[in-house]
Amino acid sequence: MVAFGKKLKERQIQEWQGYVWSFLILVYVVAKLLPTFYLNYKLMKKRVKQYAQQMEVGTQDRRHVLKDFSRMLDNQIEKTVLFILEQQGQLASRLTNLREQHDALEETPEISQITELREAYRAVGQDLLKLLCFVEMNAIGLRKILKKFDKRFRYRFTDYYVKTRANHPYSQLQQVFKHVGLGAVVGAISRNLHELQDRQGSYLSIYDPPALPLQDPVVDSINAAVDRLSHSTNFLNFLAQHALIMQEELPAPTDECIDDERYHFMSLLLNLANTFLYMVNTYIIVPTADDYSMSLGAAATVCGIVIGAMAVAQVFSSVYFSAWSNRSYFRPLVFSSIVLFVGNTMYALAYDMSSLTVLILGRLCCGLGSARAVNRRYISDCVPLKIRMQASAGFVSASALGMACGPALAGILQTNFKIYKLTFNANTLPGWVMAVAWLVYLVWLWISFKEPSRDIEEPPASSSETVENGALEEGKQPLLVTSEEKQEDDEDPEGDGSEEAPEESRKPATSIVSAYRLLTPSVKVQLLIYFMLKYAMEILLSESSVITTYYFSWSTSTVSIFLACLGLTVLPVNIVVGSYISNMFEDRQILLASEIMVCIGILLSFHMIIPYTIPQYVCSGLIMFVSAEVLEGVNLSLLSRVMSSRLSRGTYNGGLLSTEAGTIARVIADATITLAGYLGESRLLNITLLPSFLICVASIVATCFTYNSLY
Repeated sequence: MVAFGKKLKERQIQEWQGYVWSFLILVYVVAKLLPTFYLNYKLMKKRVKQYAQQMEVGTQDRRHVLKDFSRMLDNQIEKTVLFILEQQGQLASRLTNLREQHDALEETPEISQITELREAYRAVGQDLLKLLCFVEMNAIGLRKILKKFDKRFRYRFTDYYVKTRANHPYSQLQQVFKHVGLGAVVGAISRNLHELQDRQGSYLSIYDPPALPLQDPVVDSINAAVDRLSHSTNFLNFLAQHALIMQEELPAPTDECIDDERYHFMSLLLNLANTFLYMVNTYIIVPTADDYSMSLGAAATVCGIVIGAMAVAQVFSSVYFSAWSNRSYFRPLVFSSIVLFVGNTMYALAYDMSSLTVLILGRLCCGLGSARAVNRRYISDCVPLKIRMQASAGFVSASALGMACGPALAGILQTNFKIYKLTFNANTLPGWVMAVAWLVYLVWLWISFKEPSRDIEEPPASSSETVENGALEEGKQPLLVTSEEKQEDDEDPEGDGSEEAPEESRKPATSIVSAYRLLTPSVKVQLLIYFMLKYAMEILLSESSVITTYYFSWSTSTVSIFLACLGLTVLPVNIVVGSYISNMFEDRQILLASEIMVCIGILLSFHMIIPYTIPQYVCSGLIMFVSAEVLEGVNLSLLSRVMSSRLSRGTYNGGLLSTEAGTIARVIADATITLAGYLGESRLLNITLLPSFLICVASIVATCFTYNSLY
């Protein structure tokens, strides 16, 4: 996060910064001398800078630096944790007193006393919210200073520190990341407020206002804070992780009103429809691509090129669509619809033209219309924060539904007739159907889409800023605190001279090269994992028609049903993982387990000595596909947390990088299928699975090396 030190300072709770004398002339001096209960983020950043300078001149060795910085972190965490425990004790004491009052009301209940008691519980809840915010700020600060140290010294200090502290029986680090003990306070407040609401309802008359809803707003806020702090998740959260729509860890309060002004429901729906249709377009040809290739005189394995041509074009279209979305959302979607209409028409006409070239060019044209970068960007920029999670989940659901509907639709389009000189059969109908669908979508888009405003007015200056500016114009000296803080900012922007200048650090990456330089080892490993899972899934899906025809003599309809069933597993699996498993295990644990399961699925898919059977193919494919889906959600969740905030906006953002990694994986996978086809269909399965297995093993090893930095 850019200027995190300043944001941390702005959002600190004043009474927890230390007791400061009220004399104006001593404000700054005393604030410097008295202790603060927050992690001293600025001091630690300066210490990192000093270490770097000392190591450059040779006055310190790495071992001493690691030992000294570890001790400093231990002291900072201890100070913070002891304060957390102290505050927990105070909250527990207040709850104990309120419990005694609550018990007394059991004997002589009065509505006025019940109302007062409920407000007292709410006051405790508000203080608990402050404490949760305090823990979250310190957890973010700790993660960032560890990341900064690793980046500066190119040493995996985070791995060492987390490994040695997190699993120790007397670990204080767990208090920061796991907020042990706060759950009991949350439970006490929730239960008592619930009981008091029920009790109050039993004493109301018909003339009194209706009872409050069962869930108290304070409890909702507390639960949201706990979920955000612990990375606890539900189905929507887990589903939304697949979209990799990054946002600031500490969003500004003004973001919400800006989003509300730009939000338009029908425009969001059109973006989701675009996502759905594009995924249908991608997978509708998979069951028939081999037959189509053979009907044009090519080998069945040329289906790899036909399917992969769309992904090849998407590598380039993702970049220019991402750049285009900086200026407009409507025009890229219009262009996408037109290009996809033309591409699908070419795909359908290739049969009557007996041209494999036209077939491949049609698919390339479809890939040039991939507007998924625009869809992601619209959700990130124009959807209010309060419903962004649901919109992101809708994006993923639309993709999953399109993935299932594509093959299913291909299985339905099993007919053969001619109109004039145009042939309509199982090979050409997917192209004609999608061409009509994109034409209808274009009309709907033209009528209903609303281009969001790009001009955002700056909020008016506060009264304090106005007074300060007026004083400066009149030549008056500012207060001591202001001048000192200004001097600090001039000396060390963001508290660390080792970092880039604030103007530069606020700018998004301007090229693929600059974006790559922002990638830490943890991010690179996550991108490798994303590459691996997309490669494995593409191999499974794209060669399914050829493999099942060779080994089992499946018809197009049977292949379509198999692929549709795989696609339909996405939402149920996400429900189970998002609602249950992700609340029981850490993301990094699920990540590693999913990688291992993908590897097992790949191993089970190999054709060894015994005859290859349908149960073996279906079960191994199901294990591989489901595990890859689980892996994708967790992978993108971790990726959004460990990736630089500079990659959360601009053309070369985190979403683009992950899309490019996945698209390149699909291109290589489809090319592998075509090249392996020259060795014969009997060897196709094992040859294409071997790279998947090797990449999967490499990703597991890389995950183990960076495991302790994934949090």
